[in-house]
Formats: sequence, C-alpha cells, structure tokens
Amino acid sequence: MTSDTIFRWPQRSELSNVVSLLLLGQLVSFILALMNFTSSLSANLGANSPATLGLFGYLALTVVNGSILLYQRHELIIPWYWYALLAFIDVQGNYLFNSAFYFTSITSVALLDCWTVAWAILFTWKFLGTKYSLQQLLGAAICGLGLCLVVLSDAGVGGGGGSNPLLGDIIVTGATICYALSNVGQEFCVKKNCRLEAYAMLGLFGMLFSVIEIVIFERKNLEALTWSPELILVFAGYMVTFLLFCTLTPLILKEGGATLFNLSLLTADMWVVLIRIFIYQQQVEWLYYVSFSVVGVGLFIYSKTEENPNLSQESEYEIPSPQYLLIHEEGID
Repeated sequence: MTSDTIFRWPQRSELSNVVSLLLLGQLVSFILALMNFTSSLSANLGANSPATLGLFGYLALTVVNGSILLYQRHELIIPWYWYALLAFIDVQGNYLFNSAFYFTSITSVALLDCWTVAWAILFTWKFLGTKYSLQQLLGAAICGLGLCLVVLSDAGVGGGGGSNPLLGDIIVTGATICYALSNVGQEFCVKKNCRLEAYAMLGLFGMLFSVIEIVIFERKNLEALTWSPELILVFAGYMVTFLLFCTLTPLILKEGGATLFNLSLLTADMWVVLIRIFIYQQQVEWLYYVSFSVVGVGLFIYSKTEENPNLSQESEYEIPSPQYLLIHEEGID
C-alpha cells in the first residue's frame, strides 16, 4: 500500500463537504461548551444537582421531538425497550461525568474523557461493522495529542487533586463507556432513518430515569435549594443548549459517525476557555491555541479518508419510506 493510497487528497466538492462537516462539528462542540459552562454556573449558584439539569434537558427534547412525532402519528421503527436501554445509558453517562468533578481534578477528567474516542472506535467496529483506515487512526491519535496539550496547560496552572482521585478517575472511565455506547446507539438509529423517533423516545425515557435518580440522590438538595432568577436563567440556558446539541448531533452521526463526533467534541474544553476569556477576562496559556490547531489538523486528516466507511454504511441501515407506516392510515384522507 503506497502513501498515495492512504492519503488521497479529496476533490474540491469533496473537500467542501469535509470542511462543512468539520465546521458543524465545531459548532456542536461550542454548544457542548455552553452546556458545560451553564452546568458549572448552576453548581456555583448552589444547585449541585446534575440529574435535575438533565431532567430539564430531556424535557425540552421530549416536548419538541415528541410533539412532531405525535402529530405525524408514526409507528415505532425500533422497539421501545431499546430506546429505554439507550436512555438509561445516556443518563448514567451524564450523571457519572458530572459527579466525577467532586472527586478528581479537571485535568484528570479532561485526559480520561479522551477514552470516549477509543471506546467509540471499538464499539462502532464491533456493533456497526465500521472499518477504519490507517489515516483515520492517525487522525484520531493526533486529536488525542492535541487534548494532551490542553491537559499539560491545565497542569501548569493547577487543577486540584480532588478528594478521591482514584474513585473520580474510575467514575470518569465509566462515563466515557456510557457516552460511547450512547453515541453508537444514536448513530445506528440515525442511519436507520428514525432520528425524530430516537430523540423523542430518548427524551421521554431520559426524563423517567432522571426523575428516579432525583428521588434517590437529589431530593434533599432540591428541598434546600432557593430558586433565584439567575438560577432559573441558567437552567433555561441549559435546556436550550441541550436541545440544540441533540438537534445537530444526528447530522454529524449520519455523515461522519460516532467516532468523528467524539473527536470533534475534544475541542469543547478549549471553547470553554474562550468563553471564560470573554466573560471573566481570564488569561489563557499559549498551549491552548496550539492544541486547538493540532486537534483541527487531526480532524481534517481523519475526515479525508479514501472511502468514508460511515457514509458507505448509510444504505445498509436505511429503511425505505413505505415501511415508515402511519397509524390508522386507512382513516386519513
């Protein structure tokens, strides 16, 4: 295999598609940074309740997607219990990730979060049959290097060891597995042409599991919480960003797959830094700019594969529109 075979530069139209996909990935990454920022603001305001935040996000997802799904009156393409399992995994990922900050440092969380990419590669290969080229693996490795530069910069300013670093690291690792499984499941649903159904059911069951966790873990915190106007605005901001995040995510999953999606999200930590610069006028280490550029190069190399396996699988998962049946179709003119 020659180097020209591995690194085939795309034509102009193909290059435009790659650039558009990368820009969309950074938009989603920026929205994720806003989500994380609002989540940290809620904690600063005394609302240490990650499950409650998630409940509001899943509520927005259910209202928007569920309303459209009910209006169209479509039968479910995928059985409901698979959506329940997907929602359970997604809720646990969010809860574990937010809980890890109480035990370990931000630096450790950022470094271990990189494992989501490795899990996504493994799970898409195992469950979806995705094949990765040497170029894509190299691009993923370069993205990981870029994240390491961010961690190195954080270590320079100090991140705090946390009360129980080992437990926190284990929790983050569990969260990355849940995130990767959730993203792979969402990719499967999106490529099966049931995006609306998937996110409506994800929101519905996500609400259910969030309520259960609130009753078990956060009931006392909520009873002691004072709902100030600032806190209400923060929760509203989280709802909006959560909805935008879940609305744009399927576009990347369909065209690029779960691995490219998670690689794009590696820059979320850098976007958070830029947000803090503009809001709090904080200084930023020069390594952040270098790491952002390195991740960008890695994403571009990953996306310029000779034959994108994620795109080639679209027809395999696609379900013809005649199978997307209406309930009581006979009664509709």
